[in-house]
Amino acid sequence: MSIRPRPAFAAAAAAVGLALALGACSAPAGGGAAEPAGASEPVTIRVAATVTPMTDAVEAAGEVIEEGYEVELVPVNDYVQPNVLLQHSEIDANLVQFEGFMEEFNAANGAELEVVQPVYATVVAFYSKTLDDLQALPEGGRIAIPNDTSNAGRALQMLADEGLIELDPAAERFAARTSDIVSNPRELEITQIDLLQLNTAYDEMDAVFNLPSFARQLGLTPQEDGLAIEQDAAFEVSLVARPDNADSPEIAALVRALTSDHVRETLEELGVPAAF
Repeated sequence: MSIRPRPAFAAAAAAVGLALALGACSAPAGGGAAEPAGASEPVTIRVAATVTPMTDAVEAAGEVIEEGYEVELVPVNDYVQPNVLLQHSEIDANLVQFEGFMEEFNAANGAELEVVQPVYATVVAFYSKTLDDLQALPEGGRIAIPNDTSNAGRALQMLADEGLIELDPAAERFAARTSDIVSNPRELEITQIDLLQLNTAYDEMDAVFNLPSFARQLGLTPQEDGLAIEQDAAFEVSLVARPDNADSPEIAALVRALTSDHVRETLEELGVPAAF
């Protein structure tokens, strides 16, 4: 019952894709055929995660996983790389995303990754370095939202719920794009940027949509600092695996560990609501 850290991948997802295109072939995650859970050498389950609380949950699961298994945390630097690694069997699972983000990756990359277990809920918010109320946004106010479809739809829906913009009624909730904005009375300037640039935008924009894992790096929490807050079950960060291993004994053991009281307590100590 242990965790075996692994050095962070420095290469970008594009480099991973290039290596695969050139014919690099890695052995299946876990070293091919898994040994029985009772073997002398434990089965290593390699799980990618990016930032806290994802990494904390994986580490906590490794501390309580049952005999015969160990968890190897694979730190990654972005949100595409862990899906590329998983798709090509270089890891066994990842804990970096909610289902909508995964489905977006699947559609764009011909993948069939699937959610195995929701782990914790994300409470997102808009933050501002200069405003105390989102309704105080000025004419032409500048707002930053993520550029991936699922998070962008969530951010736009929050702005619509606050009455700052109006979305096309035909747009599905949390699925709207900026082209679905039918009314913007304050002529707000809405800029879409990469998730990893949201913290930088906090210093430059009037308001920024942000995820709790990134906001925490700025010393911000949605409960204390959010100008508008949203939590929906559709955005629970989940353990994701491939269809060929989603029902395997090792993933089942990992799920049991990730839904343990120890992981729940770890998340609660970080102020994160568990989703199990």
